[in-house]
Amino acid sequence: MVKLGVIGVGARIRGVVYDALGDLEPDVHIAAFIDPDEDGARSRLKDEDRETAVRYDSLDEMVRKEKLDGLAIGTRCNLHTDYAIQAAQYDLPLFLEKPVSIDMEQAVALEQAFENSRCEVVVSFPLRVSTLSVLAREYLANDAVGNLEHILAVNYVPYGTCYFNHVGYRDYSITQGLFLQKATHDFDYMCYLMDSPIVRIAAMASFGRVFGGNKPAGLHCSQCDEKETCRESPLNRRLNGSGSAFIDDPMCPYGIDVGTPETGMNEDHSSALVEFANGAQGVYTQVFFTRRDAARRGATISGYQGTIDFDWYANQMRYVRHHRPFTDTIKAGEGMGHFGGDTALARNFLDIIAGRTSKSETSIETGIQSVYTCLAAKESAATGQFVQVRQVGQVAAGK
Repeated sequence: MVKLGVIGVGARIRGVVYDALGDLEPDVHIAAFIDPDEDGARSRLKDEDRETAVRYDSLDEMVRKEKLDGLAIGTRCNLHTDYAIQAAQYDLPLFLEKPVSIDMEQAVALEQAFENSRCEVVVSFPLRVSTLSVLAREYLANDAVGNLEHILAVNYVPYGTCYFNHVGYRDYSITQGLFLQKATHDFDYMCYLMDSPIVRIAAMASFGRVFGGNKPAGLHCSQCDEKETCRESPLNRRLNGSGSAFIDDPMCPYGIDVGTPETGMNEDHSSALVEFANGAQGVYTQVFFTRRDAARRGATISGYQGTIDFDWYANQMRYVRHHRPFTDTIKAGEGMGHFGGDTALARNFLDIIAGRTSKSETSIETGIQSVYTCLAAKESAATGQFVQVRQVGQVAAGK
């Protein structure tokens, strides 16, 4: 039996525990949890855990009173750092949702907390360990394209309205924008594929051109007189085949409470030009108003000898040899959570718990480095300047 203590029992962490971990280890249980909404948290537990799981008010009390095999943090993003810093003092494996921090103060404090910690962290970066990403990295490591020179990464999000109509995701004080919410995944896998950290970045972001507006604060679709004609209503999204609603009665994505460019809001789209430590360059772009077959997420990596590209939605990778008349197309398996990444993270976390390995494949350092990159992108978008990306290790060096 694997007994976990969970901080913040949301839908994502429930899926990690009962689906990803549960598929590999059926006897995994949430034995204890911390969540201000006890009834809501219990409703998301499996039947056998719902009556037995103990709710606690503090992490220290939960760790002292329960014999746990590991911890998992699935709170709102602004609380990830606080609880992770507390978890750093315990010798328990930790599954930590991304982004691991939402501002520089949090990120630096988190890095300091883990400098001498024995807590091994698996950061929720499933794209890095997805089947296509790992296969692409194997090709690149075997010199398939020669020296790595350039990467183009894109994320055309078909469900992006959730960042404007869902009460948790639209709150800028929690998200701090979509570089931190979404690009934290992508910057991480880009560094993994290029085998090098991003050291310099220039970015742009667009706010309030598509979503946001003057509709009343707190307005839900069911309360709106325009729900029959509005393209974002659950009814029309289903009729138009533009994606089912994220929730049955979403908040209005055109409300004043979405925020403004001045007060802070999620961006409609954003892009970045990046430089890696090994001298390679890259471009990244993310768009949050695309729908249907426009969905695309993946990368194109080029060197003089060849090009590799893959798309998680198409679920395939292509390898083009530049100087020979051959192109390979490889299809990946179907039906895998986060394109196989959730299973890989679950296996790694269970292996750490069982002592089969002591090393995380998505360490706390990868999570912090991604945050530093995202924060540099935010700064660049705000200032219009290239920004040097802080590197993990500067805290220890006193910088």
